[in-house]
Amino acid sequence: MRHSALILLVAGLALAALVVFGGLQPLGAAAALACIAGAALVPWQVHDPDASREIEFGANPVETEVAHALVAGMPDPNVLLDRAGRVIHLNGAAAQLVPALRRNELAQFALRAPEIVTALREAIATREARRATYLNHVPVDRWMELIITPIPVPTAFGGTDYCMLLTFHDQTPLRRVEEMRADFVANASHELRTPLAALSGFIDTLQGPAREDARARERFLGIMHAQAARMARLIDDLLSLSRVELSVHVRPETIVDLVPIVCEVVDGLEPLAAERHVEIETALPETPVLICGDREELLRLFENLIENALKYGASGGRVTVSSMLDVSSEGNPEFRVVVRDFGPGIAPEHLPRLTERFYRVDAGDSRAQGGTGLGLSLVKHILNRHRGRLLIESVPGQGASFTAGFPPARDAPEARS
Repeated sequence: MRHSALILLVAGLALAALVVFGGLQPLGAAAALACIAGAALVPWQVHDPDASREIEFGANPVETEVAHALVAGMPDPNVLLDRAGRVIHLNGAAAQLVPALRRNELAQFALRAPEIVTALREAIATREARRATYLNHVPVDRWMELIITPIPVPTAFGGTDYCMLLTFHDQTPLRRVEEMRADFVANASHELRTPLAALSGFIDTLQGPAREDARARERFLGIMHAQAARMARLIDDLLSLSRVELSVHVRPETIVDLVPIVCEVVDGLEPLAAERHVEIETALPETPVLICGDREELLRLFENLIENALKYGASGGRVTVSSMLDVSSEGNPEFRVVVRDFGPGIAPEHLPRLTERFYRVDAGDSRAQGGTGLGLSLVKHILNRHRGRLLIESVPGQGASFTAGFPPARDAPEARS
């Protein structure tokens, strides 16, 4: 319409001059102006919308649908910014990683890590690529690397403008592998030293003074078998813990029912309960308890909780396993599985440290029971991966209860209600 207005203005001035100086009749001038106006408006009425869109976006190529599709199709989280730092495009992975990002808003308001803000300002000022590594604490710890790449963009007037492409790389698996290797060496060397020393001493004894002593040989071989089994359990727990830590930032997506998992664990531990003269009582719902979870990890979780109750709370004579739908402290629905024993209980000063690696309330009793000191640490990491939580309550002399809380699956009827 701006072009039409310019044409009509020039034509009107020309016709007015002809009326004043050239003797043109006003009626004829008005008719000529009407014809010119109609001719000026016809092209805009039949104008191609696609061509109009190309002209409109010609001044800024990065705002086209093609640029949007390219950013959306990148597998890693990517965000395209203009030279002022406003978001032009972002893909789904970036929206999931940083939910506060909004189109046409400054990225600095959503990316609040000081390392990111500093690198982004330097990249905008110098038009040079920058890298930044930062730790994202929500919802779980994740190490991220950000690469900021300036992209030259031609303008409609033959110049060059710059946009900033932000690409995020998840470094969490690499970091966790490094930590896992260091922790495994440190923990294994510490915990394996005692059984290895015992095995070495008994082997020396059997090769020396007890070479011909059948009774001593049978006794020592039994102790050596127990120490070897302890080392096998320790290595198995360390490997399980390392696998869970490696994937703790990836939440399971498979929907599973907790009830049959708990029942399977209870059935498998009945021989241990009979050996310890403990009765396992269950109070589980008949309807499915659906969560997003890893079945093998959940089996390991409940096996550790119930086995601990049978070993360390055996004096109470019974262990109860129950499940209920409750509300978390944040007001969200939560499925809870409670394992309670009626043994001696745990002193308050020990409760905050129970999930630490190799922490034992009574080291001698724990080793005598065949414990590795890693069970509750493994429980905590499995719950972290499932976005759940562990609650521990105990009163000395009245037993202890361990509660595993899980958010319901979104498709579960209880979650929808």
